[in-house]
Amino acid sequence: MTIHTPPPPEGGRIVDEPMSEALSRRYLAYALSTITNRALPDVRDGFKPVHRRIMYAMHQMRLNPQAAARKCAKVVGEVMGGYHPHGDASIYDALVRLAQDFSQRYPLVDGQGNFGNIDGDNAAAMRYTECKLTPAAVLLMDGIDQDSVDFKPTYDDQDEEPVVLPAGFPNLLANGSSGIAVGMATSIPPHNVGELIDACLVLLENPETTTAELAQIVPGPDFPTGGVAVEGHAAILDAYETGRGGVRLRARWERVPLERGGYQVVVTEMPYQVGKSKLVEQLAELIEQKKAPLLADVRDESAEDIRLVLEPKSRTIEAEALMESLFRLSDLEVRFPINMNVLDATGTPGVMGLKACLQAFLDHRRVVLIRRANWRIERVEKRLHLLEGLRIVFLNLDEVIRIVREEEQPKAVLIARFGLSEMQADYVLDTRLRQLARIEEMAIEKEYSELAAELAGLKAMIGSPAKQNKLMIVGLQDVRKAMISPRRTTIAEAVDASAFTAPEAYIPREAITVILSERGWIRATKGKVEDPSELKFKEGDSLGFLVPAFTTDKILVAASDGRVFTLTADKLAGGRGHGEPLRLMIELEEKAEIVAVMAHQPGQKLLVASKDGYGFVAPEDDLIASKRGGKQVLNGELKALLRIGTADHVAALGENLKTLIFPVAELPEMGRGKGVRLQAYKGGGLQDITVFSAETGPEWADGGGRRRNWPDWKDWLGKRAQTGRMGPRGLRKFR
Repeated sequence: MTIHTPPPPEGGRIVDEPMSEALSRRYLAYALSTITNRALPDVRDGFKPVHRRIMYAMHQMRLNPQAAARKCAKVVGEVMGGYHPHGDASIYDALVRLAQDFSQRYPLVDGQGNFGNIDGDNAAAMRYTECKLTPAAVLLMDGIDQDSVDFKPTYDDQDEEPVVLPAGFPNLLANGSSGIAVGMATSIPPHNVGELIDACLVLLENPETTTAELAQIVPGPDFPTGGVAVEGHAAILDAYETGRGGVRLRARWERVPLERGGYQVVVTEMPYQVGKSKLVEQLAELIEQKKAPLLADVRDESAEDIRLVLEPKSRTIEAEALMESLFRLSDLEVRFPINMNVLDATGTPGVMGLKACLQAFLDHRRVVLIRRANWRIERVEKRLHLLEGLRIVFLNLDEVIRIVREEEQPKAVLIARFGLSEMQADYVLDTRLRQLARIEEMAIEKEYSELAAELAGLKAMIGSPAKQNKLMIVGLQDVRKAMISPRRTTIAEAVDASAFTAPEAYIPREAITVILSERGWIRATKGKVEDPSELKFKEGDSLGFLVPAFTTDKILVAASDGRVFTLTADKLAGGRGHGEPLRLMIELEEKAEIVAVMAHQPGQKLLVASKDGYGFVAPEDDLIASKRGGKQVLNGELKALLRIGTADHVAALGENLKTLIFPVAELPEMGRGKGVRLQAYKGGGLQDITVFSAETGPEWADGGGRRRNWPDWKDWLGKRAQTGRMGPRGLRKFR
């Protein structure tokens, strides 16, 4: 039982409580603060607090589109001093992003000066740049001074800031948002506002509209940098249904013919949030490392527009095949994650689909409409009350003038004489006599009738959802006309890359010989090595493996730790020098030794044998590894990796010099594992193993390096896992 001391007296600084409880409570408070005040946007206006405060501060500074721009340092100082008690760098970074037309589908800040570029360059310091609001930002702020949204005290209780902006269009989906909170994140792509408003109009007319029907109007994201979305309609629809998914975005390119049948590929649009300069560096590195066999050169010829020129290795290479290979290798294709995690109207985080986001926006617009109507009703009623007093004054104008001129307390006399209210009497007395004398009855009656009709319309609208819908439709249609712009991102069906020729098919097929030294230096020399003794190695090194192959082959390298690595023959160092260390190409353990090296032959089968005398047959295609770490094939120490080919028998030699021959058919076929026992031993293990065809019979090597036939090999024929019998005199190895 835990005994807690009583709480300290007021003003005390020591609290006795378990550390776990104290940490949990404080971390929870920090997590909630990060989620609600920093990382997640509000579904109603699409803003995080820092963006909303920047917008409101600029509105208070009257930085509308018609005004002169002000220094960004002034805006940042205003935001930091009045609304956002955080560092100026974070505020300026948020402001800069709102001004970048390659980051925002509809920029909300009109930036003047250097605000960065698509190459990834940073904006100039805030003391050099200027800014003001764009027309799109004005639409988001429209009605904020008409009690359309709630306000809350600022961090120092000196002023007030809006809880949410009126949001004249669905900014959350139009400009998107991204952020990382404690235990959750959000990633919302930008969309075309015209399509979003069309979807809102359909949703207003029929609230039962399904997400699939809305997706016919909003087919997918519309990124500010354009590009081609190749995820496919079904995947995008699933993301809109669940609020989670992703979209593959590719650069837009075109094939430009050149003289003599040549061509070049020109990239005109970049994937969203991909820096052009970094992409050029990435492509150049692929060329240097020979990882892009179809690409010869890359040049950046961009000026105002994007123009990235890619040159193929050969005119015979299809442009589609070149680009498909680069899409797999580089950021010419990226996957933009979709995770529509937002704060709802109550400030609760949650993942919403397309329909839920649009419906939340419409619900917010309805609240704004009703609040603005109530604000207007209050002012119309006040004006009508004053006009009623003016009507009375007009009917008794001479008497009113006399009272104002002659009476010592004209206000009390006017109230008593004509039954005016105190407000009406003050209004009359505040009016100059010469203006009062010129008041025309027709003007008063006209204004009164217009305001009375407006008041009746406003009250009728507040009580009628149908009339609210009509006004919302008209408002959204006006916004659509002001903001409409053509779609930039093309929505295409998912691309099947298997329909294109593999890049390896364009590598010239030339005969080579792969040379691996005892110390692990690997190289490839052209043609066949006729005399291995003429090969040169580093001092103290010698030949380990000599493998004939072609430049189009994959080279399998088997290690004693049971892993098989894959190298590409055309990427091996040339044969003029000593080559390159194999351990720089693969993640080979220090104690592991190379057991076998061979050129991959698709469709073949391999015998995998361990030092302990276990083994199995493995499909050679299953041993291809795509990573530097290779593929673990054998659970144990690898002794041999042999291609079976047309062989139908296995000959195993133990360290006890006993030999056993059995059919290959007795071995199981598997992708990886320990295998089954090949030969039984009382002590020691497997010394050597080979495969052969019964028609030709086996051979073995004597101590002098000569090959010997074995005509009576059937005398050693038995069943797998038997001990075998002593082999022919002099048999120590098969190879």
